[in-house]
Amino acid sequence: MFNNVGMLDRLIRFSFAGVLLYLGFGVYGGSALGIGLGIISIIPALTALIGTCPLYSLLGINTKNQHPQKH
Repeated sequence: MFNNVGMLDRLIRFSFAGVLLYLGFGVYGGSALGIGLGIISIIPALTALIGTCPLYSLLGINTKNQHPQKH
C-alpha cells in the first residue's frame, strides 16, 4: 500500500475522529450509541495516522499532493 491521503485530508479525518469521540464519550457516554461512535472513530484516526485509505485505493482516489521534484 502507498500513501494516498493528503495533509488536508488527514486534518479533516483527525477532526472528524475527535468529534466522534466527543459525541461518543461526552454526549452519549455509557450508551450503546456512545460506544459505537467511539469504536467507529478509530477508522478515520487510523487512516489519518497511517496516511493510507483502503477505500481510496479501491476507488483510485489520491488526495496526496504529488509535486514534481526540481533538480
